Amino acid sequence: MKTTDTNTPRVLVADDQADVLEALRLLLKGEGYRIETVTSPAAVLEAVGARDFDLLLIDLNYTRDTTSGHEGLDLLTRLQQLDATLPVVVMTAWGSVELAVEAMRRGARDFIQKPWENARLLTVLRTQIELGRALRKGEQLEAENQLLRDGVKPPILLATSASMQPVLQLIESVGPSEANVLITGENGTGKEVVAQTLHALSPRAAKPMITVNVGALSEGTFESELFGHVKGAFTDAKTDRVGRFELADGGTLFLDEIANVPLAQQAKLLRVVETGEFERVGSSKTRRVDVRILSATNADLKEEIAANRFRQDLLFRLNTVEIHLPPLRERPEDIPLLARYFLNQHARRYRKPFNGFSADALAVLARYAWPGNVRELSHMVERAMLLAKGTMIEARDLNLQAGREPVRGLEEMNLDEVEAYLIRKTLARFDGNVNQAAEALGLSRSALYRRLQRYGL
Repeated sequence: MKTTDTNTPRVLVADDQADVLEALRLLLKGEGYRIETVTSPAAVLEAVGARDFDLLLIDLNYTRDTTSGHEGLDLLTRLQQLDATLPVVVMTAWGSVELAVEAMRRGARDFIQKPWENARLLTVLRTQIELGRALRKGEQLEAENQLLRDGVKPPILLATSASMQPVLQLIESVGPSEANVLITGENGTGKEVVAQTLHALSPRAAKPMITVNVGALSEGTFESELFGHVKGAFTDAKTDRVGRFELADGGTLFLDEIANVPLAQQAKLLRVVETGEFERVGSSKTRRVDVRILSATNADLKEEIAANRFRQDLLFRLNTVEIHLPPLRERPEDIPLLARYFLNQHARRYRKPFNGFSADALAVLARYAWPGNVRELSHMVERAMLLAKGTMIEARDLNLQAGREPVRGLEEMNLDEVEAYLIRKTLARFDGNVNQAAEALGLSRSALYRRLQRYGL
């Protein structure tokens, strides 16, 4: 059965005889394959380094009067080092059991002896292409599943307030599109939840949504994390690694804290956002992905552009549509709804029965300023649930005063709580600017981000 046009396999055929190449080209082209031919091991390596193939069909002998197969065996070894998942079928007119065994030992998937039988050759190629695709898909799924195992179940987007209605309408309109979306708002307002909702509404919902905090990546790991690397690209590159763009192929990539991408890396990010093309670190092969980009920041990107810290052309590519989330203090009607949701969520986690909040507790929640927004509300409810004496959250369990921080002295906090308190106060002093807060605290940007994640800030 011929292959379909929508998923046509690309096959590279290598042989030093023009008549063999022409015969194979006509046979395979007639079966619907896309064929590329070369005449030397060096040309094979060059082609594999520059383009993706579903299978290689290679001769074992290239030098006239040579029948040992050493050239082809050496080529097999090199190909395994480049990509162990790429199916390679070898062929030779000087077949022997020993040569076939050695070829298989070095990574060949099957062995064809010249002159070949068309039916067997086509069966072998079809089988190995299907197995190769399944193997690569399995590796990608395993990487995606590992990310899911490491992640957290997404929360639900809850909002009934008037200030959130335009946001919900915009999400509903933009979600089913392919538009890149920039989500802005203070820390803790739920930008990642909006990204998850946009992905769920899109035609890509069945494909993965991959999240990466690009602001927390050091310049040394930025390219490897986003684009992947090949074995030997640097000292610790023991194996090939798939980057986040490849993991998100066909789906959505969420780039959180986009304003904190180092300026030197923004050009590389711009290229893949514009074209979908990139190279893994240590490789010259250009790869292409189909990814929808969602990004988020708490910074004013126009100010960052004016200060020459962010590229204007990158912003144009990222914010086809911008969604701005209001802080929790501007949507007080949502506080009781969110508080009850978080209480039910944490109660199930800790297996503790709760009946809800007292009227006084709800009044205290409504009057509080919530500098940490929805994320702070979740942590506050969790702590109150653990401290509560009964099955109802009372005002005293919240330990709050309207518009102020929790009423606790530094001497009553442990070291982690003191550090979290200091970081929160410093961020507030610099209006959430992570770069300025990190400098004031004497930390690198990535070190501050690790602490923000550790303390849920």
